[in-house]
Amino acid sequence: MHTARFTLDPAFVVGEVSPRLFGSFVEHLGRCVYTGVFEPDHPTADDQGLRQDVLALVRELGVTAVRYPGGNFVSGYRWEDSVGPAEDRPRRLDLAWHSTETNRFGLSEYIGFLRKIGPQAEPMMAVNLGTRGVAEALELQEYANHPEGTALSDLRVTHGDKDPFGIRLWCLGNEMDGPWQTGHKTAGEYGRLAAETARAMRQQDPGVELVACGSSSQSMPTFAAWEATVLEETYDLVDYISLHAYYWPEDGDLDSFLASAVDMESFIDNVVATADHVGAKLKSKKRINLSFDEWNVWYLPEWEAHAKTFEQHDWPEAPRLLEDNYSVTDAVVLGSLLIALLRHADRVTVACLAQLVNVIAPIMTEPGGPAWRQTTFFPFAQAARYGRGRVLDVRVDSPTYRTRKYGETDLLHATAVRGEDGSVTVFAVNRGRTEALPLEVTLGGLGLTSVVEHSALADADPDARNTLDDPDRVTPHAVDGTTLQDGTLSTVLEPLSWNVIRLA
Repeated sequence: MHTARFTLDPAFVVGEVSPRLFGSFVEHLGRCVYTGVFEPDHPTADDQGLRQDVLALVRELGVTAVRYPGGNFVSGYRWEDSVGPAEDRPRRLDLAWHSTETNRFGLSEYIGFLRKIGPQAEPMMAVNLGTRGVAEALELQEYANHPEGTALSDLRVTHGDKDPFGIRLWCLGNEMDGPWQTGHKTAGEYGRLAAETARAMRQQDPGVELVACGSSSQSMPTFAAWEATVLEETYDLVDYISLHAYYWPEDGDLDSFLASAVDMESFIDNVVATADHVGAKLKSKKRINLSFDEWNVWYLPEWEAHAKTFEQHDWPEAPRLLEDNYSVTDAVVLGSLLIALLRHADRVTVACLAQLVNVIAPIMTEPGGPAWRQTTFFPFAQAARYGRGRVLDVRVDSPTYRTRKYGETDLLHATAVRGEDGSVTVFAVNRGRTEALPLEVTLGGLGLTSVVEHSALADADPDARNTLDDPDRVTPHAVDGTTLQDGTLSTVLEPLSWNVIRLA
């Protein structure tokens, strides 16, 4: 077995981890909301109809910013449908997911959900720039954030929410480059509308933080040209450009699937290069950061095949859509994607795992029944807990393997985060499907003397999953034999594994 190696030194730092890197996403899609976070008739439901079993798992997961209400859903969203007495709210057809939206869960319920998660949970609200525009965005902003004394802020008070919602982070639409999007626009059309909306929202509140739509994936035919055009219109008006990416084993190619983070890191680097080029062209001293506000493993071809079966006259409420059941392999890939985000913490300062409950989610529920953790729950929860502090520069010397999609690829994917107390957490993935991978880490000037814990997510069956009938089939386990002697960490990473090594 060849050994993988890297060196850690406190003098070489990528950047500080933003808490928003551990965000998530709640969209009115399938059962994410209804029988997911919100089920008034559930045995655990509180007085607001929120499932307390789900709330407990969301707190354990450690999510911060929660993007809402979409997603594709937002391009048909009428915010005023989602406020006021629930019994008076209109039912609407949702074109994005061919469903009926009851609006029983709306803006106030979303804010209430965040408040019950805890102080770390922050709203990230999207405005509809698909079928609506500047005026509606301003109305929503006034209703949500103005204290009182205007028609819309007073309307919020009469609806029972005296205190403003305090939404600071706003998405200017969703995936407007996509032909699937209701109200799809060219880059020039969207850039102009986003700039007009951003300028108006800043007139109402100069302190808002705004996310412009970037490309829906790196494979879009307009990628990079889209970002350049949009940012030339919006550069001095927005704070972030968005990225979205989903990964699955294309044609059963597991080796390339395990290397999905190669694409994610390339995507990030290319968007950074494009944004910085526009900044240089405009002679601006401002730096645009990245909001990777949709990312996950998603078996997209299965959804596309299912979508073709829809009956045009059938518009169900909260149907079971996109309920992927994740394996150990999927969890290892997700862990590698988390490593990619941390490795770019200097520019990726917002990220949202899509989505939170039931829909391609780390948490699953059964109506009237239990909630449980998918395999992907564990890497996210561990990264959210231990990945706080400063990311150290990790440059691996690793054995490689050949992939169909990415060529020669490192077997080791790793990063490390130094906490405020001086402790260090190493996050590492062994992409090899059959062979263990020895790892040596040289620790220079960090003052570390002991291994606190080495935890791994791996299984003899890489297709093992957690299910309703067996919710604890897969959990992280302790790894013995990891040592720290004379400034060198030595361990062996199991085949196809996600690893968390905590040092003090």
